[in-house]
Amino acid sequence: MNDWPEGWSDNNRGSGYGRGGASARPESARVMRQVRRGPAAPPQGAGVPQQPSYVDGQGYGDGGGDYTNARNTGYDSGYSTGQVYGGGGSDGPGGTGAARPAPDWRRRIKWTAISVATVLVVTTVGTYFWADSKLNREVDLSKVIERPEGGEGTNFLIVGSDSREGMSAEEKKALHTGSAEGKRTDSMMILHTGSNGDTLISLPRDSDVEIPSFVGSESGKRYAGTGRHTKLNAAYAMDGPELLVRTIEFNTGLHIDHYVEIGFAGFANIVDAVGGVEIDIPQDIKDTKSGADLKKGKQTLDGEESLAFVRTRYALAGSDLDRTKNQQKFLAALANQVATPGTVLNPFKLYPTMSAGLDTLIVDKDMGLYDLGSMFFAMKGVNGGDGTSMNMPISGSTGGNLVWDKAKVKQLVSQLKNDEKVTVSGG
Repeated sequence: MNDWPEGWSDNNRGSGYGRGGASARPESARVMRQVRRGPAAPPQGAGVPQQPSYVDGQGYGDGGGDYTNARNTGYDSGYSTGQVYGGGGSDGPGGTGAARPAPDWRRRIKWTAISVATVLVVTTVGTYFWADSKLNREVDLSKVIERPEGGEGTNFLIVGSDSREGMSAEEKKALHTGSAEGKRTDSMMILHTGSNGDTLISLPRDSDVEIPSFVGSESGKRYAGTGRHTKLNAAYAMDGPELLVRTIEFNTGLHIDHYVEIGFAGFANIVDAVGGVEIDIPQDIKDTKSGADLKKGKQTLDGEESLAFVRTRYALAGSDLDRTKNQQKFLAALANQVATPGTVLNPFKLYPTMSAGLDTLIVDKDMGLYDLGSMFFAMKGVNGGDGTSMNMPISGSTGGNLVWDKAKVKQLVSQLKNDEKVTVSGG
């Protein structure tokens, strides 16, 4: 009986190993069908010797069909060397043939630093041109005639106007601004920056001044001076910023280098953009005209409360003089808040703050971002005790107008022109 699979005969049994075979070798020693493999160059670095082919009694010879073809073409699946997944080598399970180089961390750190620096430069330059394009350079100081000579340091005229431009009826009501047409000056300050400390000087709006000869900013017509005296804020109402600068220079002899103006809405928006301003209020304040209803003590004011605080004068014993002191105190605190790392390094605060301020600031044609930045940092310094904060020296009043102390004003202007430390006391 033939117990081999169908189609097989005794001639297929080879040497007769296996069940019932006469050979003494056990069945497990049976030589399995193998494919003759042609010589192949070992992979680089493999170091594995070529395995022998099994033919002629060591396997099944040349009659293996497809196996024979594989043998004749030199095909090697890799089983003969144990390198199933190609390559060979002893560097790892995959046998890549060469060790992977260690990461060059110095090179990676270098290029990361270059990339970060590039992004910062591009962002900074882009921010500069964006901010510069938003400045409203509307005031032309070249129209101011008969100007005094400039001195050491830089003098900024900072004006807060009661402009309601762009405000809705609801905003006017909420901010207690009223609905008067046009605009007038609500506050005026001279900020002197120099090497001997910065000085912030408030000019009361009720200051008694002489309106000099001037050239109309719009008409170009020359108006002769008549010696007429009036309140300082009337100069602005007559012919705007150019006549205001002309009047201040004429009555003080101090050259004004730059002009900066902000209206009601812009002021409130800046305060809200920085998240409010912390300030210590010296007394309870309740003023129906400005809308102020504030308690004594340290607190954070929002835009609406801040505007009411700097506009209040009727609830203060010193009226306009006390108001100018509050304005100085608040503006210095605002500059300090804007210049903090929490604002400067936080784009979600910095850009809204810059946008709120730049959209509403009116400056002179020669004002640059660098000048504007130096102005804010100088105000921060004054608040930090690095400078002097004062009112224009007052000697008395006449007809409701505050009269400047001419001797003290002359000494003050001389110290500012020569960039000396200010020793004059204000009113």
